[in-house]
Amino acid sequence: MRHLILLAPLALMACVPEPPEVSGRAAFLDNCASCHGPDAKGAGPMAEGLSPRPADLTTIAARNNGTFPRDEVMSVIDGYRRGSHFSPAMPEFGATDLGPTVIVEETPGLGTPIPETLLALADYLESIQE
Repeated sequence: MRHLILLAPLALMACVPEPPEVSGRAAFLDNCASCHGPDAKGAGPMAEGLSPRPADLTTIAARNNGTFPRDEVMSVIDGYRRGSHFSPAMPEFGATDLGPTVIVEETPGLGTPIPETLLALADYLESIQE
């Protein structure tokens, strides 16, 4: 009987559903596709009349010598790093709720907190590079 009491909390923990994983594609379609298009090539329904036109997000790596600049991409989405060539129409997503943060360790022992949705968006954009 004593063993059953000790196992009860473990059984209850198994019943608690895992939080859903954030989908970068869903986040892109919800937040970016209206300007960048569902295919991320820059021709979304809201792109008409924007100056400069929304970028083709499928060629980010190609424009950077074949390397996807993950940190720079997240910085642009967040709104932290943008040059004058960006349209003021692009929202600064860092001013919104990008979900809970996760710790990303690129160097052992040195973690950086990154909002879950921002990380998912960067992963999705990296996955669609041509």
